[in-house]
Amino acid sequence: MRERFDAIDLKILSELQANGRITNVELARRVGISAPPCLRRVRALEEADAIRGYRALLDERKLGFEVTAFAMVQLAGNSEADLAAFEDKVRRWPQVRECFMLSGEIDFMLKCVARDLPSFQSFVIELTSAGNVKTVKTALALGQIKNEATAPFEAAD
Repeated sequence: MRERFDAIDLKILSELQANGRITNVELARRVGISAPPCLRRVRALEEADAIRGYRALLDERKLGFEVTAFAMVQLAGNSEADLAAFEDKVRRWPQVRECFMLSGEIDFMLKCVARDLPSFQSFVIELTSAGNVKTVKTALALGQIKNEATAPFEAAD
């Protein structure tokens, strides 16, 4: 169920996702309230898990990760224990940057990064040999068209 946030909360969230390093004083000025209630609201949004954390967005290529690829994984079994075991393994693989459980033929979609193709190939060998993995299909990303790490407030009703 979606939390109920008022217009000021939504302005705060919008400003913070655009610039997580903004000072509380500047944030308060931008949303039209004074600093103390702004800080209280930010803390309440954090406690409600509307704000899950703060981080820097890094350019993976500039850090030497030249390959971005997707792995579509189908498991041999879908019991709760099978799913939990695979999810635990995914959490421990540093190459996996995002993972989604899907409906349909594919059980999981993994977004992976690697320094080069041989490194990614080694990871795929490890992935395919993981317990309960039936099939793995991979696709290399040729380029990135869009990367929005923000909630689409303008699309919300």
